[in-house]
Amino acid sequence: MKAIIDNFSSAIIVPVIIFVIALIFKVTIKKAFLSMMNAAVALMGFTLLIGAFTPIISPMIQSMSGTMSGYTGVALNTFDVGWQATAVVAFATSAGMIYLGLGILLQTILFLIKWTNIFQPSDLWNNYSYIVWGAMVIYATGSFTLGIACMILLNLYSLLISELVAKRWSSYYNYPNCTIIAMHNVEPAVFAILFDPILNLLHLDKVNLNPRSIEKKIGVFGEPMVIGLFLGLFIGILGSVGHLDSLKTWGQIFYVAVATCTVMALFPKVASMFAQAFAPITDAARKLMGDGNGRTWYIAVNDAVGYGEPATLTSGLLLIPIMVAVATVLPGNQVLPVVDLLAIPYMVQGLVAVYKGNMAKIIVAGTIWFSLGLLMCTYTANLFTEVAISAGFAIPAGAALITSFNILGKPMLGFVFLAFLSQNPIFIGMTVVIYALCYAAFRFKRTAIEDYMEKMANRNQAAAEGDL
Repeated sequence: MKAIIDNFSSAIIVPVIIFVIALIFKVTIKKAFLSMMNAAVALMGFTLLIGAFTPIISPMIQSMSGTMSGYTGVALNTFDVGWQATAVVAFATSAGMIYLGLGILLQTILFLIKWTNIFQPSDLWNNYSYIVWGAMVIYATGSFTLGIACMILLNLYSLLISELVAKRWSSYYNYPNCTIIAMHNVEPAVFAILFDPILNLLHLDKVNLNPRSIEKKIGVFGEPMVIGLFLGLFIGILGSVGHLDSLKTWGQIFYVAVATCTVMALFPKVASMFAQAFAPITDAARKLMGDGNGRTWYIAVNDAVGYGEPATLTSGLLLIPIMVAVATVLPGNQVLPVVDLLAIPYMVQGLVAVYKGNMAKIIVAGTIWFSLGLLMCTYTANLFTEVAISAGFAIPAGAALITSFNILGKPMLGFVFLAFLSQNPIFIGMTVVIYALCYAAFRFKRTAIEDYMEKMANRNQAAAEGDL
């Protein structure tokens, strides 16, 4: 399994899985092959776009973090090394390699016995999100059993959350029968649902702030491409404060601006190809199962497929300077978010889907939830650093401790980890009971819950269109 991850990317694995699923649903070989190729081209397109965009904007973000910390005089001793480095640490542990195989077997069985309607093995590389928490439990307690049990329970929680938000995510991002499963990016959806009534009391449901409403009000200046241009200028200027008297600096700023508007312009076109990959499967599944009486299932996809959606990328990039500012003033925080700041457009997708692109709600809820995430990162930084060192990871110069803002900044599921870390059977039992109760409630009240979420989403859309 490690060899597969090391040598094959999502642009190869997912299309093959799509091809197999299409054949299972009796799609013709020709259509199944075209679905596979559409998925492969789209996923490679996502990879190339994000891969080219990251090194352009990353220096501005790192400069912004350093500048903000310098202005406030706050010394933050925990460096955010990013999700990529965290994945390396996770897969370098013996527990990681074991769970990679065990997890895929578990996920496949749960789908086949209809415990869940999410087919997770198609997103196998994101299993590191469970592994890193379990590896810390094993390192701290010396109990391999506790660590594996922690990974399994976290996997069950993320499957439940993913299924909770699946219909919303699939509908909003317009990918038939698809959803995200990565624990580190699907978790905020629960907070979005619970926090929504408070945001409505603040009348944020009536704030017309999403790409559609902006374009409707200000015409060409509201088009995603133009929004990307101004957003890139904003990030570039913030990342270049102190050097704005240089022509070279302004050249870099405009380069970032054009790169950002390019992503905003090209991403929807690539996304439409990915959506086409699932059309034959969806049609065949409906015929095979029967409309309305069959099982509604979702294939797990990497959250890169939603990264460049206008509301997602816009709110994600706007949250970057906000979270840098919060990090310097948040009591108890010791984390300087740097590398994972560019991952915020991944992190907000649960919020975006639930709030149907209402950026006012996304930014407010995201600021609060990710701030709590900084505190979880601070609490776990010492243990994660020890695990990383034991796995052979080199600590960056000048950093006392390391973390990942995206992976370890999980306020809710982090408490499941803390229960296992305590080795207290009562606390561990409570996390199991809470999962069982939530699972039962969702199973028995699925229609009511999904209807409630659709009502929430439509209320936000009505506000955007000026109907409230």
